[in-house]
Amino acid sequence: MSIKNLTEEELEKRFHDRIEKGEIIEPKDWMPERYRKQLIRMMSQHAHSEVVGMLPEGNWITRAPSLRRKAVLLAKVQDEGGHGLYIYCGTETLGISREEMLDGFLTGKAKYSSIFNYPTLNWADMGAIGWLVDGAAIVNQTVLAKCSYGPYSRAMVRICKEENFHHKQGYEILATMMKGTDAQKQMAQDAINRFWWPSLMMFGPSDKDSPNSGDLLKWKVKLFSNDELRQRFIDRTVPQAENIGIKLPDPLLKWNEAKGHYDHGDINWEEFYNVINGRGPCNKQRMKQRRDAHINGEWVRDAVVAHEEKKKSEKVAA
Repeated sequence: MSIKNLTEEELEKRFHDRIEKGEIIEPKDWMPERYRKQLIRMMSQHAHSEVVGMLPEGNWITRAPSLRRKAVLLAKVQDEGGHGLYIYCGTETLGISREEMLDGFLTGKAKYSSIFNYPTLNWADMGAIGWLVDGAAIVNQTVLAKCSYGPYSRAMVRICKEENFHHKQGYEILATMMKGTDAQKQMAQDAINRFWWPSLMMFGPSDKDSPNSGDLLKWKVKLFSNDELRQRFIDRTVPQAENIGIKLPDPLLKWNEAKGHYDHGDINWEEFYNVINGRGPCNKQRMKQRRDAHINGEWVRDAVVAHEEKKKSEKVAA
Protein backbone atom coordinates (compact mmCIF):
# COMPACT_ATOMS: atom_id res chain seq x y z
CA MET A 1 0.00 0.00 0.00
CA SER A 2 1.25 3.46 -0.88
CA ILE A 3 2.24 5.62 2.06
CA LYS A 4 -0.05 8.32 0.65
CA ASN A 5 -3.07 6.11 1.36
CA LEU A 6 -2.21 5.54 5.03
CA THR A 7 -3.85 7.44 7.88
CA GLU A 8 -1.78 9.31 10.48
CA GLU A 9 -2.44 6.52 12.96
CA GLU A 10 -1.29 3.87 10.47
CA LEU A 11 1.85 5.87 9.68
CA GLU A 12 2.64 6.16 13.40
CA LYS A 13 2.24 2.40 13.87
CA ARG A 14 4.40 1.65 10.84
CA PHE A 15 7.07 4.03 12.16
CA HIS A 16 7.12 2.44 15.62
CA ASP A 17 7.24 -1.05 14.10
CA ARG A 18 10.35 -0.01 12.17
CA ILE A 19 11.93 1.37 15.33
CA GLU A 20 11.19 -1.84 17.24
CA LYS A 21 12.82 -3.88 14.47
CA GLY A 22 15.96 -1.74 14.78
CA GLU A 23 15.62 -0.18 11.35
CA ILE A 24 17.36 3.12 10.60
CA ILE A 25 15.23 6.16 9.81
CA GLU A 26 16.51 8.25 6.91
CA PRO A 27 15.67 11.89 6.05
CA LYS A 28 13.14 11.07 3.31
CA ASP A 29 11.30 8.52 5.45
CA TRP A 30 8.04 9.45 7.12
CA MET A 31 8.52 10.36 10.79
CA PRO A 32 6.28 11.84 13.51
CA GLU A 33 6.63 15.59 13.88
CA ARG A 34 7.63 15.21 17.53
CA TYR A 35 10.44 12.81 16.53
CA ARG A 36 11.71 15.40 14.05
CA LYS A 37 11.51 18.25 16.55
CA GLN A 38 13.19 16.29 19.32
CA LEU A 39 16.04 15.37 16.98
CA ILE A 40 16.44 19.00 15.91
CA ARG A 41 16.58 20.09 19.55
CA MET A 42 19.05 17.37 20.56
CA MET A 43 21.30 17.50 17.49
CA SER A 44 21.48 21.29 17.25
CA GLN A 45 22.36 21.54 20.95
CA HIS A 46 25.05 18.90 20.40
CA ALA A 47 26.46 20.91 17.48
CA HIS A 48 26.41 24.13 19.53
CA SER A 49 28.28 22.32 22.31
CA GLU A 50 31.03 21.19 19.96
CA VAL A 51 31.58 24.75 18.73
CA VAL A 52 31.43 26.36 22.19
CA GLY A 53 33.81 23.63 23.38
CA MET A 54 36.52 25.21 21.25
CA LEU A 55 36.56 28.32 23.46
CA PRO A 56 37.94 27.11 26.82
CA GLU A 57 40.69 25.15 25.06
CA GLY A 58 41.49 27.70 22.37
CA ASN A 59 42.37 30.01 25.24
CA TRP A 60 45.43 27.84 25.98
CA ILE A 61 46.86 27.33 22.48
CA THR A 62 49.30 30.24 22.82
CA ARG A 63 50.32 29.12 26.31
CA ALA A 64 50.92 25.42 25.69
CA PRO A 65 54.14 24.30 27.43
CA SER A 66 55.80 22.88 24.29
CA LEU A 67 55.54 22.92 20.51
CA ARG A 68 54.24 19.34 20.58
CA ARG A 69 51.49 20.23 23.06
CA LYS A 70 50.57 23.27 20.97
CA ALA A 71 50.27 21.19 17.78
CA VAL A 72 48.14 18.55 19.49
CA LEU A 73 45.83 21.14 21.06
CA LEU A 74 45.47 22.94 17.73
CA ALA A 75 44.44 19.67 16.10
CA LYS A 76 41.95 18.98 18.86
CA VAL A 77 40.30 22.41 18.67
CA GLN A 78 40.08 22.02 14.89
CA ASP A 79 38.40 18.64 15.38
CA GLU A 80 35.76 20.17 17.65
CA GLY A 81 34.85 22.72 14.98
CA GLY A 82 34.56 19.89 12.46
CA HIS A 83 32.30 17.92 14.80
CA GLY A 84 29.97 20.89 15.01
CA LEU A 85 29.83 21.10 11.22
CA TYR A 86 29.10 17.36 10.84
CA ILE A 87 26.17 17.61 13.24
CA TYR A 88 24.84 20.88 11.82
CA CYS A 89 24.79 19.20 8.39
CA GLY A 90 23.02 16.17 9.82
CA THR A 91 20.43 18.39 11.51
CA GLU A 92 19.74 20.23 8.25
CA THR A 93 18.42 16.95 6.81
CA LEU A 94 15.46 17.38 9.18
CA GLY A 95 14.31 20.52 7.36
CA ILE A 96 15.85 23.26 9.48
CA SER A 97 18.38 25.72 8.08
CA ARG A 98 21.80 26.51 9.53
CA GLU A 99 20.64 30.11 9.98
CA GLU A 100 17.67 29.02 12.09
CA MET A 101 19.89 26.88 14.31
CA LEU A 102 22.43 29.65 14.81
CA ASP A 103 19.69 32.17 15.53
CA GLY A 104 18.30 29.88 18.23
CA PHE A 105 21.77 29.55 19.73
CA LEU A 106 22.81 33.21 19.57
CA THR A 107 19.50 34.42 21.02
CA GLY A 108 19.75 31.98 23.91
CA LYS A 109 16.75 29.83 22.91
CA ALA A 110 18.92 26.77 22.29
CA LYS A 111 21.19 25.36 24.98
CA TYR A 112 24.65 23.82 24.87
CA SER A 113 26.50 21.53 27.28
CA SER A 114 26.80 23.00 30.77
CA ILE A 115 30.42 21.84 31.11
CA PHE A 116 31.73 24.59 28.82
CA ASN A 117 30.57 27.30 31.19
CA TYR A 118 33.40 26.52 33.61
CA PRO A 119 36.74 28.38 33.38
CA THR A 120 40.06 26.82 32.38
CA LEU A 121 42.47 28.23 34.94
CA ASN A 122 45.72 26.42 34.09
CA TRP A 123 47.31 23.93 31.72
CA ALA A 124 46.16 20.95 33.80
CA ASP A 125 42.59 21.88 32.86
CA MET A 126 43.42 20.83 29.29
CA GLY A 127 44.14 17.39 30.69
CA ALA A 128 40.96 17.36 32.78
CA ILE A 129 38.81 18.34 29.80
CA GLY A 130 40.40 15.77 27.53
CA TRP A 131 40.21 12.95 30.05
CA LEU A 132 36.91 13.67 31.83
CA VAL A 133 34.83 15.79 29.46
CA ASP A 134 35.77 13.95 26.28
CA GLY A 135 35.67 10.67 28.20
CA ALA A 136 32.06 11.39 29.17
CA ALA A 137 31.31 12.40 25.57
CA ILE A 138 32.70 9.08 24.29
CA VAL A 139 30.43 7.09 26.63
CA ASN A 140 27.42 9.02 25.36
CA GLN A 141 28.36 9.21 21.69
CA THR A 142 29.34 5.58 21.14
CA VAL A 143 25.73 4.79 22.00
CA LEU A 144 24.45 7.56 19.70
CA ALA A 145 26.42 5.88 16.90
CA LYS A 146 23.72 3.18 17.09
CA CYS A 147 20.74 5.52 17.34
CA SER A 148 17.69 5.28 15.09
CA TYR A 149 18.36 8.35 12.91
CA GLY A 150 20.83 7.60 10.13
CA PRO A 151 22.59 10.96 9.62
CA TYR A 152 23.15 11.36 13.37
CA SER A 153 24.43 7.84 13.92
CA ARG A 154 26.83 8.05 10.95
CA ALA A 155 28.24 11.39 12.12
CA MET A 156 28.94 9.82 15.50
CA VAL A 157 31.10 7.06 14.02
CA ARG A 158 33.75 9.49 12.83
CA ILE A 159 33.38 11.83 15.79
CA CYS A 160 33.93 9.00 18.28
CA LYS A 161 37.21 8.04 16.60
CA GLU A 162 38.48 11.59 17.02
CA GLU A 163 37.14 11.86 20.58
CA ASN A 164 39.23 8.82 21.51
CA PHE A 165 42.31 10.78 20.42
CA HIS A 166 41.17 13.71 22.58
CA HIS A 167 40.62 11.44 25.56
CA LYS A 168 44.10 9.93 25.29
CA GLN A 169 45.64 13.38 24.87
CA GLY A 170 44.03 14.60 28.10
CA TYR A 171 44.99 11.48 30.04
CA GLU A 172 48.59 11.77 28.85
CA ILE A 173 48.79 15.39 30.05
CA LEU A 174 47.64 14.40 33.55
CA ALA A 175 49.77 11.25 33.69
CA THR A 176 52.85 13.32 32.79
CA MET A 177 52.05 15.95 35.42
CA MET A 178 51.51 13.28 38.08
CA LYS A 179 55.13 12.15 37.47
CA GLY A 180 56.40 15.73 37.85
CA THR A 181 57.02 18.12 40.73
CA ASP A 182 54.76 18.51 43.76
CA ALA A 183 53.42 21.74 42.22
CA GLN A 184 52.52 19.93 38.98
CA LYS A 185 50.82 17.11 40.90
CA GLN A 186 48.84 19.65 42.91
CA MET A 187 47.83 21.46 39.72
CA ALA A 188 46.58 18.23 38.15
CA GLN A 189 44.64 17.27 41.28
CA ASP A 190 43.08 20.73 41.50
CA ALA A 191 41.86 20.49 37.90
CA ILE A 192 40.18 17.14 38.61
CA ASN A 193 38.63 18.50 41.80
CA ARG A 194 36.93 21.23 39.75
CA PHE A 195 35.89 19.18 36.69
CA TRP A 196 34.81 15.86 38.22
CA TRP A 197 31.29 16.81 39.32
CA PRO A 198 30.48 18.98 36.26
CA SER A 199 31.56 16.01 34.10
CA LEU A 200 29.03 13.77 35.85
CA MET A 201 26.37 16.42 35.26
CA MET A 202 27.01 16.21 31.49
CA PHE A 203 24.78 13.14 31.27
CA GLY A 204 21.83 15.13 32.58
CA PRO A 205 19.50 14.40 35.51
CA SER A 206 17.78 11.07 36.03
CA ASP A 207 15.40 10.32 33.18
CA LYS A 208 12.39 10.48 35.51
CA ASP A 209 13.18 14.20 35.88
CA SER A 210 13.64 14.78 32.14
CA PRO A 211 10.65 15.76 29.96
CA ASN A 212 12.34 14.42 26.82
CA SER A 213 13.96 11.11 27.78
CA GLY A 214 10.79 9.01 27.59
CA ASP A 215 10.22 9.66 23.89
CA LEU A 216 13.92 9.50 23.02
CA LEU A 217 14.25 6.08 24.66
CA LYS A 218 11.03 4.87 23.01
CA TRP A 219 12.30 5.99 19.59
CA LYS A 220 15.77 4.52 20.25
CA VAL A 221 17.48 7.84 19.78
CA LYS A 222 18.72 7.15 23.30
CA LEU A 223 19.49 3.50 24.04
CA PHE A 224 20.36 3.86 27.73
CA SER A 225 19.19 6.12 30.52
CA ASN A 226 21.24 9.08 31.76
CA ASP A 227 22.01 7.26 35.01
CA GLU A 228 23.15 4.13 33.18
CA LEU A 229 25.55 6.14 31.02
CA ARG A 230 26.83 8.08 34.03
CA GLN A 231 27.49 4.81 35.88
CA ARG A 232 29.34 3.41 32.88
CA PHE A 233 31.55 6.51 32.82
CA ILE A 234 32.32 6.28 36.54
CA ASP A 235 33.14 2.57 36.35
CA ARG A 236 35.68 3.06 33.54
CA THR A 237 37.19 6.26 34.95
CA VAL A 238 37.96 5.24 38.56
CA PRO A 239 40.61 2.61 37.61
CA GLN A 240 42.22 5.12 35.22
CA ALA A 241 42.48 7.66 38.05
CA GLU A 242 44.02 5.09 40.39
CA ASN A 243 46.54 4.12 37.73
CA ILE A 244 48.14 7.59 37.68
CA GLY A 245 47.59 8.53 41.33
CA ILE A 246 44.70 10.97 40.86
CA LYS A 247 42.16 11.08 43.69
CA LEU A 248 38.58 11.66 42.57
CA PRO A 249 36.87 14.21 44.85
CA ASP A 250 34.06 12.01 46.14
CA PRO A 251 34.46 10.55 49.66
CA LEU A 252 31.52 8.19 49.03
CA LEU A 253 33.08 6.68 45.90
CA LYS A 254 33.68 2.96 46.50
CA TRP A 255 33.31 -0.37 44.75
CA ASN A 256 30.04 -2.22 45.42
CA GLU A 257 30.71 -5.91 44.94
CA ALA A 258 27.05 -6.86 45.03
CA LYS A 259 26.10 -4.41 42.27
CA GLY A 260 29.30 -4.76 40.25
CA HIS A 261 29.55 -0.96 40.07
CA TYR A 262 31.02 1.95 41.98
CA ASP A 263 28.75 3.75 44.43
CA HIS A 264 29.08 7.53 44.37
CA GLY A 265 27.91 10.63 46.22
CA ASP A 266 24.97 12.86 45.37
CA ILE A 267 25.32 15.34 42.51
CA ASN A 268 24.49 19.00 43.14
CA TRP A 269 21.68 19.39 40.62
CA GLU A 270 20.96 22.92 41.82
CA GLU A 271 24.36 23.92 40.42
CA PHE A 272 23.56 22.14 37.15
CA TYR A 273 20.29 24.01 36.64
CA ASN A 274 21.91 27.32 37.58
CA VAL A 275 24.53 26.80 34.86
CA ILE A 276 22.17 25.72 32.09
CA ASN A 277 19.90 28.66 32.93
CA GLY A 278 22.71 31.14 32.32
CA ARG A 279 24.10 31.60 35.81
CA GLY A 280 27.36 29.65 35.47
CA PRO A 281 30.87 31.11 35.91
CA CYS A 282 31.40 31.70 32.17
CA ASN A 283 27.94 31.73 30.56
CA LYS A 284 27.98 35.41 29.63
CA GLN A 285 31.60 35.25 28.46
CA ARG A 286 31.00 32.24 26.19
CA MET A 287 27.89 33.75 24.59
CA LYS A 288 29.63 37.07 24.03
CA GLN A 289 32.54 35.30 22.33
CA ARG A 290 30.21 33.40 20.00
CA ARG A 291 28.10 36.47 19.19
CA ASP A 292 31.23 38.54 18.51
CA ALA A 293 32.60 35.81 16.25
CA HIS A 294 29.31 35.69 14.34
CA ILE A 295 29.28 39.45 13.83
CA ASN A 296 32.97 39.59 12.87
CA GLY A 297 32.47 36.79 10.36
CA GLU A 298 29.64 38.51 8.51
CA TRP A 299 31.96 39.76 5.75
CA VAL A 300 33.02 36.17 5.03
CA ARG A 301 29.41 35.03 4.65
CA ASP A 302 28.64 38.02 2.43
CA ALA A 303 31.68 37.25 0.27
CA VAL A 304 30.60 33.61 -0.18
CA VAL A 305 27.09 34.67 -1.20
CA ALA A 306 28.48 37.27 -3.65
CA HIS A 307 30.83 34.68 -5.15
CA GLU A 308 28.01 32.18 -5.68
CA GLU A 309 25.78 34.83 -7.25
CA LYS A 310 28.59 35.82 -9.60
CA LYS A 311 29.09 32.20 -10.66
CA LYS A 312 25.38 31.83 -11.36
CA SER A 313 25.23 35.01 -13.43
CA GLU A 314 28.32 33.94 -15.44
CA LYS A 315 26.71 30.55 -16.08
CA VAL A 316 23.50 32.18 -17.31
CA ALA A 317 25.45 34.57 -19.56
CA ALA A 318 27.39 31.68 -21.08
